[in-house]
Amino acid sequence: GIQGVVEAYQSCLPKLQLYGPTNIAPIIQKVAKSASEETNTKEASQYFILLILTDGVITDMADTREAIVHASHLPMSVIIVGVGNADF
Repeated sequence: GIQGVVEAYQSCLPKLQLYGPTNIAPIIQKVAKSASEETNTKEASQYFILLILTDGVITDMADTREAIVHASHLPMSVIIVGVGNADF
């Protein structure tokens, strides 16, 4: 549940190096590819939830919008959460 997500975030954060620019489209495209491949299986039973935590303003906004639109028919949700003082 939510506690598991928080614990995973807390355990991974010390291993990450945060820096810019904040390009979101590539990760949406990667998860969309996995979701698309899932729809081609017989079972097609997986649903993907992409939770993106960002501390910066999205620098590839047009590409991000396009990636979300292209992924809108796939079994996936995209949640983008701004963390910190940036103008989200």
